[in-house]
Amino acid sequence: MYRAVRLLARSRRLVRPPGSAAAPGLRAAAVLPLRPLNFARMASQNSFRIEFDTFGELKVPNDKYYGAQTVRSTMNFKIGGVTERMPIPVIKAFGILKRAAAEVNQDYGLDSKIAEAIMKAADEVAEGKLNDHFPLVVWQTGSGTQTNMNVNEVISNRAIEMLGGELGSKKPVHPNDHVNKSQSSNDTFPTAMHIAAAVEVHEVLLPGLQKLHDALDAKSKEFTHIIKIGRTHTQDAVPLTLGQEFSGYVQQVKYAMARIRATMPRIYELAAGGTAVGTGLNTRIGFAEKVAAKVAALTGLPFVTAPNKFEALAAHDALVELSGAMNTTACSLMKIANDIRFLGSGPRSGLGELILPENEPGSSIMPGKVNPTQCEALSMVAAQVMGNHVAVTVGGSNGHFELNVFKPMMIKNVLHSARLLGDAAVSFTENCVVGIQANTERINKLMNESLMLVTALNPHIGYDKAAKIAKTAHKNGSTLKATAIELGYLTAEQFDEWVKPKDMLGPK
Repeated sequence: MYRAVRLLARSRRLVRPPGSAAAPGLRAAAVLPLRPLNFARMASQNSFRIEFDTFGELKVPNDKYYGAQTVRSTMNFKIGGVTERMPIPVIKAFGILKRAAAEVNQDYGLDSKIAEAIMKAADEVAEGKLNDHFPLVVWQTGSGTQTNMNVNEVISNRAIEMLGGELGSKKPVHPNDHVNKSQSSNDTFPTAMHIAAAVEVHEVLLPGLQKLHDALDAKSKEFTHIIKIGRTHTQDAVPLTLGQEFSGYVQQVKYAMARIRATMPRIYELAAGGTAVGTGLNTRIGFAEKVAAKVAALTGLPFVTAPNKFEALAAHDALVELSGAMNTTACSLMKIANDIRFLGSGPRSGLGELILPENEPGSSIMPGKVNPTQCEALSMVAAQVMGNHVAVTVGGSNGHFELNVFKPMMIKNVLHSARLLGDAAVSFTENCVVGIQANTERINKLMNESLMLVTALNPHIGYDKAAKIAKTAHKNGSTLKATAIELGYLTAEQFDEWVKPKDMLGPK
C-alpha cells in the first residue's frame, strides 16, 4: 500500500509549494503531503479535489463545479440550511449578466475561445441547469461577494471542463481574471438583483394580478343588477349593487398593477460598470452601456445602464420603492380577501350574501364544515409581504458610504413578495373568484330589512324625522314603512314612491 502511494505521487510529479498547508480539518493520513503543479488534485477514490483561495487549501467535491471560496462560505455561514439558500432567480440573473459581460469583454479583446466557453457555461446557469452547484445562503457578506464568486467558480470550472481542462486548475478560464473581468461583486450583485426582480415582476407578479383583475371584472359585470345593502363601519348603510362593490376590488387591483409598473424604470437601471465604488475602475469606456444593452437583448426587457453608479451601489431605493408598491398591493388584497370571506360567512349564521366554492373539508372534528381557505391563504400572504417590506425598508436605509451591505436580504424579500403575490393571486382567482355566486335570496332579505333605507326620506321629511323613524323601528322591531305611517310622517303611497332601492344607486 505504501509503495503504491509513493508511485502514484511520483507519477503525478507532485511538489510542495512554498507556504502551503493541508486542508483545514483533514487528518494527515487522509491527504497526501504534496500538491500538483496545476494546484488541483484528486483525492483518493475521487471523492473530492483540493482547491485553494488566498486563505489556503480546501476540499471541494468532485461532482461540483464550485471552488474553494464557495466551500469556505459554507463553512463560515452555517445559517438556516437549504431553505435559506440564495434565490434561484438571482443565480439565473447572474448567468445572464456573466454571459453579457463575456460578450462585451470579447469585443474588448478577451480571447474568443475563453469568451465562448464562458458564454456557454453562463447560459447553462441562466437556464437553471446548474442549480445544484449553488449552495450558499442569503446570510453571508452584505455585498453578496460569496455568491458572485460562487457563480464565477461554477462558470469557470464548467468552461474549463468544456475546453478539456482540469476542474480547479483555473486554466484556461480563471474565475476572477476572465469570468469576473471588468466586474466587482459590488456592481454585479446589484445588477443581478435588478435583473431578477424585473423578470419575477414580469413573469409572475403582473400576470397573476392581471388574472385576478380580469376575474373580478367579470364578476362585477355579472353582478351588475343585484342590489344589496351597503355597509360602513361594518354597520348597515345605503344600497349599492354587488357589481359596484366588486368594481371597487377591480380598481384596487388595476391601481396595484399601475403602481408596480411605475417603479420599473428604476429597476431597469443596472449597476454593471461601476465596479468597486462606482468609479468604473478596471473597466473600459462603453463597457457599462454595452453590458446593459446585451442584458436587454437577452431578457427582452428595457434595461439601461444606471446614470449614476454611486447611487446604484450605495443605495437600493429602487428595490424599496418596488417593495413599497407590493406592500400597497398586499393591503389591497387583504381588504379584498376579508370582504369576500365575510360576505360569504355562514352558511346559516353569517352574512351569507356570497356562496364561495367548496374546495376541501374544513374541520377534523366538525362534519360538513367548509372554510374560506383561499381568502385565508391570500390574507396570510398579504401579512408576509407586509413583513418583508419592513425588512427591505431597514435594509435600504442602511447603505453606508459607498456600498449598501444588505443586498442579499433585500433581494430575498423582494423576490419572495413578488412570487407570493403572483402565485396567491392566481390561486385565489382559480379556486375562489371564478366560482363565486350571489345568494340573491339572502341579499334581498337583508336589504329589505335594513333601517338605512330611511336615508331616501331625507329630502322629503328631513333628517331628524327620518332618524326618528329608524330608531323607533329598531326599538320596536317593526318595519320602516309601518313606523313612518304610525308616526304620521307620511302615507303608505309616499313611502313606496320615495323608498326604492333601485333609485338609490347613484346621483339623480
